[in-house]
Amino acid sequence: MEESAVNNVAQAIATALDWTSSPDARNAAVSFLDSIKGGDVRILANTSFLLVKRNWSSEIRLHAFKMLQHLVRLRWEELSPAERMNFANLSIDLMSEIADPCENWALKSQTAALVAEIVRREGPNLWQDLLQSLVSLSSKGPVQAELVSMMLRWLPEDITVHNEDLEGDRRRLLLRGLTQTLPQILPLLYTLLERHFGAALSEAGRQQMDAAKLHAATVTATLNAINAYADWAPLPDLANSGIINGCGFLLSAPDFRLHACEFFKLVSPRKRPSDASVSEYDHAMSCIFQILMNMSREFLYKSGSNPGSIDEGECEFAEYICESMVSLGSFNLQSIAGDNTSLLLYLEQMLGFFQHFKFAIHFQSVNFWLVLMRDLVSKPKISTHSAADSSAVSSSGSGEVENAKKKALSFMNDEFFGAILDISFLRLLKREKILPETALSLGVLELWSDDVEGKGDFGQYRSRLMELIRFVSSYKPLIAVAKVSEKIGSIIKSFLLSPAPAQDLAVLESMQLALDNVVNAVFDGPNDFAKANAEVQHALSRAFEGLLQQFISLKWTDPALVEVLGRYLDAMGPFLKYSPDAVGSVINKLFELLTSLPLDTVTLSARNARLHICTSFIRLAKAADKSVLPHMKGIADTMACLQREGRLHQGEHNLLGEAFLVMASAAGIQQQQEVLAWLLEPLNQQWTQLEWQEKYLSDPQGLIQLCSETTFKWSIFHTVAFFERALKRSGFKKANWNSENNSTPDSVPLNPMASHVLWMLTPLLKLLRAMHSLWSSSISQALPGEIKAAMTLSDVERFSLLGEGNHKLSKSSLTFTDGSNSDMTKEGYTEINETNIRNWLKGIRDSGYNVLGLSTTIGDSFFKCMDVHSVAVALMENVQSMDFRHIRQLVHSILVPLVKYCPSDMWEIWLEKLLHPLFVHAQQSLNSSWSSLLQDGRAKVPDVHGILSGSDLKVEVMEEKILRDLTREMCSFLSVIASPPLNPGIPPLEQSGHVSRLDMSSLKSLDTFASSSMVGFLLKHESLALPALHICLEVFTWTDGEAVTKISSFCSALVALSASTNHTVLAEFISRDLFTAIIKGLALESNAIISADLVGLCREIFVYFCDRHPTPRQALLSLPSIAPHDLHAFEESLTKTSSPKEQKQLMKSLLLLATGNKLKALAAQKSVNIITNVSSSARSRSSVNAPESRVDDGDLGLAAIM
Repeated sequence: MEESAVNNVAQAIATALDWTSSPDARNAAVSFLDSIKGGDVRILANTSFLLVKRNWSSEIRLHAFKMLQHLVRLRWEELSPAERMNFANLSIDLMSEIADPCENWALKSQTAALVAEIVRREGPNLWQDLLQSLVSLSSKGPVQAELVSMMLRWLPEDITVHNEDLEGDRRRLLLRGLTQTLPQILPLLYTLLERHFGAALSEAGRQQMDAAKLHAATVTATLNAINAYADWAPLPDLANSGIINGCGFLLSAPDFRLHACEFFKLVSPRKRPSDASVSEYDHAMSCIFQILMNMSREFLYKSGSNPGSIDEGECEFAEYICESMVSLGSFNLQSIAGDNTSLLLYLEQMLGFFQHFKFAIHFQSVNFWLVLMRDLVSKPKISTHSAADSSAVSSSGSGEVENAKKKALSFMNDEFFGAILDISFLRLLKREKILPETALSLGVLELWSDDVEGKGDFGQYRSRLMELIRFVSSYKPLIAVAKVSEKIGSIIKSFLLSPAPAQDLAVLESMQLALDNVVNAVFDGPNDFAKANAEVQHALSRAFEGLLQQFISLKWTDPALVEVLGRYLDAMGPFLKYSPDAVGSVINKLFELLTSLPLDTVTLSARNARLHICTSFIRLAKAADKSVLPHMKGIADTMACLQREGRLHQGEHNLLGEAFLVMASAAGIQQQQEVLAWLLEPLNQQWTQLEWQEKYLSDPQGLIQLCSETTFKWSIFHTVAFFERALKRSGFKKANWNSENNSTPDSVPLNPMASHVLWMLTPLLKLLRAMHSLWSSSISQALPGEIKAAMTLSDVERFSLLGEGNHKLSKSSLTFTDGSNSDMTKEGYTEINETNIRNWLKGIRDSGYNVLGLSTTIGDSFFKCMDVHSVAVALMENVQSMDFRHIRQLVHSILVPLVKYCPSDMWEIWLEKLLHPLFVHAQQSLNSSWSSLLQDGRAKVPDVHGILSGSDLKVEVMEEKILRDLTREMCSFLSVIASPPLNPGIPPLEQSGHVSRLDMSSLKSLDTFASSSMVGFLLKHESLALPALHICLEVFTWTDGEAVTKISSFCSALVALSASTNHTVLAEFISRDLFTAIIKGLALESNAIISADLVGLCREIFVYFCDRHPTPRQALLSLPSIAPHDLHAFEESLTKTSSPKEQKQLMKSLLLLATGNKLKALAAQKSVNIITNVSSSARSRSSVNAPESRVDDGDLGLAAIM
């Protein structure tokens, strides 16, 4: 090749990598390089081989290696056999040339990766020829040995990493070839490990540090290579080659122990074979147990006897050892089950890790105890609370692993379980929540901290601890109750002696969580308390009664303490189900706590405490079930008394009313109806009065006036909120659907709320219509400033959209939802009033929408009694003026349940009136906003109008988030319309025909499906179909994979319905418009997550429509890189298989071919599996990669191919 041409390529590489180059220059350079990669394959090979020579810069050489790898992976078959062999020889020669201490590590890695890729492409024959020369090369020196190890590391990647580009046969051949040569590969790796570790020590002893580093690098590369075989090579082979013992030995070498840990992490969860090699496997796994237990023993002894002597490096190492120990115990405990001494030692060490003061080590061990307890406690055959406290475990099991775990439990005495509970209780605390003196009392014990990285969030960790507490409590209830009672008793005692107990609530709050889980496990867990041994029942009841008496005797009045005490009483709910005699004292205590708190207060803590005590009645009613029924009259009398005396807020009365509804649901339908009538009758008299409706809801000025009347507007809110609660709590328990309550035993009883729907909803619709009108342009311009401000996004909504978490809000943002703070007459009143109005508008919208949505679930009482026109006007009259987030909420809360529950004989009356204005507006506004986003970078949604833009970037982020949310909601709504329950009339696609050989006479008219398929109904009505189908097509051009995921089920229903109808226009839409749109969608990388389903849709359209319409073939032939013979070959292959999976693979291959590999969704799917030089597990451990820190930025190894 001419030197000038090589220079041009080198210059293009330099320009493309130079960030100081102009964008035009870089784009031109990238285009030129793409033309070289896509041009003559021989020119590409010759140019790249010339550019990897040492006379070029490292950056150019590195890119040239990537070009060679690209050729091998994607264009290898274009070379003749002789050319491929010549290419392989040149690449192997490169390994010898680049084996120089001065060479860049990344270049050496690229060379090894290139040779490994060639071997994978050529198969076992080349590998057999190459292996001996690699053995010879490795003996020449540490650099050569490092290169060989690198190559051996890359070689099995297509076995260990799923790669869709590697066909099954080639994969099997590679596996067979490598397996056959394991007797040569594994001893070679052990030899390199032993030789160069010894050499590194020797050179270091002679102070020859440069030479020692070369040998150390080889040891690291060899360990990395070993780890590439660790999770698939037969375990006996690894043991026989000496590798297990070799890696075990290196656990004592500080420079290599983390790499050696990686080996044990990979082999520990190996699956036990079922063939004759099981004894060899168990022996090898037993050796691994002994190696890791020896390391654990040394660490636990040292850290236990002198905690201060443990540095961070040793703790990190112990964390990785513990991680492997967890895997061993979870998957291979049977390997040491026969050795009682080893099994007991293992359990003691795992308990030592669980109790360890270092949080990271403790964190790793949690999973073992969870797995052990979950597998056994959740088994139905474990005996319930026996006199031996559940110690007798059923001997039956499903496999040796389960039997080994059962045997492990038999070794664990009460002290074991007590220690697990003690540590679990302590670690429910978070460091940032406790007082300094509390932290001091914990000594060296590390609690969870916000500084913890890579462990998820505190909520996830705490939920795992609570799950463990439940398992232990279910298995050892007496120990759990004793431990939790002892701990709570000591905390309460210290609080009673404390001068300021409310300052340190964290410990008290954490133990409430512990108690909640213990009580639930004992009374609502897998073991039926009612069937437990009488002695155990009595002991448990006595212990809980004592604990309950402690709570009832407390005389706390501080709001924070009262709230926590209320939570403790909540936790006792399941116990009260079995101890009805104690229910009355708990109810009296709750009312005592409620009345002890001040009624008229502006302090948030007191208000929250009062509300929590009221919600405690709901929790008590749910948990205690029928035990609370005898006390209903007493509760009602107390409620009435408190209300008469003005000692109960309306919101609090609503909560107590909801508790009554829960109680009534346990009593039966008649009682439920009576309670509803008692609670709703006073509301009915006020709510249905025409005077307030005409005054406030007849025109916009009335609603503006209502916004200024704080007490009355909040009274309206609480009325609507109680309707919502009543609807949610008015469901039936199947046990109550009996002949006593129904005239017809088999009939479904009328919902107890059915008779109330009409009077509830008529004023509510007027209220919602008036509220919606505030956003219309003609009205919004004349609104007072505080109402205009209240209609904009709140701080909470902005922080949520920006993903900024829980920001501290201004005091006014925390205004109580009953408006009690809004009468403050001091500076800042305007802001407070604005927030008050915003809260009220949001509350009316949230509860009002939910009331409408819940009302649709009642069925005929809604759809046949309500006036559809008034509903449509209230919801859709001003839909064009609504903010996107409000449209989304309206769809989610009202329209989704409405279409789900609307009887099919009412579709004509209801659906078109409601859906037509929504679909038309949504299609137009979504299309406009997406066009603006994709073209100008701004979504321009109505929600952010009026925001004082402190940061344009933040506004853009909020706009895009709001747009995506509405897009996904509309797509989700269409998927609900296409759901199987609403479309029973659509036949399964497989019954419609086989590979385009359809019996046209079997096709039916679209009208046939209009009453048995909501999709059919929608398509029959053009006013609904056109905007819905436009959304369906356009979503494939919007860069939102989640929206495409949701719309795909709607597309599937369209295809299936169209395949069964004779509607030519619909068939043309599917064959041309939808087929083309899906292919365009595959060109967007954002759709990679749903690419398999999209390819499946393409396959269905082609298979079922190519003979009915010419457009599927025309669409494929219009793609840039397809020839007619390619399509013919595809169709021929398609007819040879009836497997949908194989047909999908054929369609995928054709689409890639036809587009010249330009479908980014499919390319992105493949790139997920592409090999990189550093495994994901190693990447998270910086210290493991220390010897590899010389890697340049950018993709390395085989990742460079794409």
